[in-house]
Amino acid sequence: MSLVVEVVRSGFVESRHHVRMLTVDADGRPVETHGAVHVPASPRSSMKPLQALGMLRAGLRLEGELLALACASHAGEPFHVEGVRKILAGAGLDESALRCPEDYPEDRSVPERARVYMNCSGKHAAMLATCVSNGWPLDTYLEITHPLQRAIRATAEELTGERMAAAGVDGCGAPLYFVSMLGTARAFRAFPLGEAGSPERRIFEAVTAYPEWTSGSSRVEASLMRAVPGLMLKAGAEGFEAFAFEDGRAGAVKVEDGAPRARTPVTVAALRSLGLDTGQLPATTPVLGGGRVVGELRLASTPA
Repeated sequence: MSLVVEVVRSGFVESRHHVRMLTVDADGRPVETHGAVHVPASPRSSMKPLQALGMLRAGLRLEGELLALACASHAGEPFHVEGVRKILAGAGLDESALRCPEDYPEDRSVPERARVYMNCSGKHAAMLATCVSNGWPLDTYLEITHPLQRAIRATAEELTGERMAAAGVDGCGAPLYFVSMLGTARAFRAFPLGEAGSPERRIFEAVTAYPEWTSGSSRVEASLMRAVPGLMLKAGAEGFEAFAFEDGRAGAVKVEDGAPRARTPVTVAALRSLGLDTGQLPATTPVLGGGRVVGELRLASTPA
């Protein structure tokens, strides 16, 4: 059975979200399973660490915060934009080479749209840099048959231990894949368990050291990683989230209706199911009315 997140306003249950959840222990054995975790879903941006790994294996040379940015769904803050431009400049390119859509940054005081503000621009800049290092075509780097995308898919299938069930196009224009949550959790374990200096371990260390670079200064994603040292976590669109801890404990969450607001209570519960210390992180999310708290999003006590 799936888990249920209730939206409570002024004492009434206003809405309910059904959520799949999977956690595994340090040996990869299931701890908690709720819902059809074997049924393929698209991890969306939770796949970005796997995409970055494919790029590192293909010759991408990034470290630290710029490697974290290659895994990011960023907020378009000034340091994100500067980092994207730095990745591009290192490859002899500028932002005109990006093929992601134009977008606004999260800061709505910025009046213009630009590709560099798009939340996936760090990944796209890294894709372009990988193409330059290999002499691959730049204009077609998003096509599923491009050598870059073939290398990324091979890496994803290796880490998940599954053939991709289906392929499509993500919001940023890059190929996306469908895979089970079991496969996603299996893949995330590979990052903390990688040997010192390996591409997997370098990604784990970059993401955990620079959580603001993979998301944003005020994002819940960054707050979770700051609260649980040794936690690598990546959210994706349509209510997906995947994580791994430094000892190999891992998990994944998928909100069935795609609502991201239901994700955090289940992710916190998943971390606690593995015995991880979530510190002061609340198990609920406030619901506001008139600028004050009038309710909460909470995990229902009984799965449905």
